[in-house]
Amino acid sequence: MSQADDAPALRALVRELALALRERVKPLLGSHAARAHEEALAVGGDVTFAIDAAAEELLASFLAERAPGVAFFSEDKGLVLPSGDADTVLVVDPIDGTRPALAGFESCCVSVAAAPLRDDVTMGEVNVGCVVEIPAGTVFLAERGHGLVEGPPIRLSRNEQIDRMFWVYGFRGRPVRLYMELLGDLIEASSVGGGSFELGSATFDMTRILTGQLDAYIEPGPRLIEELPETRSEFERVGGGAVLNNTPYDIAAAALCLEEGGATVTDAAGRPLADRPLLGSGPEHQMSVLASANACLHARLLEELDAGMERLAFSLPGAQETESR
Repeated sequence: MSQADDAPALRALVRELALALRERVKPLLGSHAARAHEEALAVGGDVTFAIDAAAEELLASFLAERAPGVAFFSEDKGLVLPSGDADTVLVVDPIDGTRPALAGFESCCVSVAAAPLRDDVTMGEVNVGCVVEIPAGTVFLAERGHGLVEGPPIRLSRNEQIDRMFWVYGFRGRPVRLYMELLGDLIEASSVGGGSFELGSATFDMTRILTGQLDAYIEPGPRLIEELPETRSEFERVGGGAVLNNTPYDIAAAALCLEEGGATVTDAAGRPLADRPLLGSGPEHQMSVLASANACLHARLLEELDAGMERLAFSLPGAQETESR
């Protein structure tokens, strides 16, 4: 499928796949049988539950039938190429928020993004992104340069104050003590006049900014490892040997929806995500995220994250001795 020649067909394919995955997964929400662990881990090192396996099976069969010339990259399978030539790849997280889905909570989504198929394709080349809430069926569909073409009304918050901020972070596979040192001041500052949450799905978290339910989403993990490499062992300890931060399949569709909807999205150091590799799930492909409803709040959060990184660096073993020399 040529993206340049048939953009409407690609947009329709992305949407239809996301909705088909939702239909496959929805009956399994809250099911204890769906919590069974598969023998093999996902490509990125996370646990594959029975519900994930069911979604991945539908993904493969749907594309084999409907778009056999399209490649896909998924959480569990990695890059899967068709038998012939392909110029399009779909980056798919069939269930973003598997654990909330298994508990029957609303914070779980299907995420599908489309981009040209090349080894060096980047996040900035994602041209269609679709997020579908699994319980409710709400669709967020964005096309680069054309805005959010389907979805609920955009209600970006105008709040610029941290002490009135409603925001979200993620702890799955992350070392909580390090995160609390980094994010603790923000959590305390917003705990009375605003609110902070852990909802278990990056895609759901990010799209709540578009609906106006949240002001910001903060996921700093890869910044910790990049600037403080000694923290990597803690990520591996919690992740059972794997580093489990956000990967492109987690956020590619949601990031495009937010950008096209007028929100501000960077990594947790303020750098754009556009030049980051799209196809991969290892630590070298993972990326931190700071998403905010407006630029002023975004700038203030970057200042707070910088201060938190300094505080965390000083709290690590050996830091005080180094400082005193």
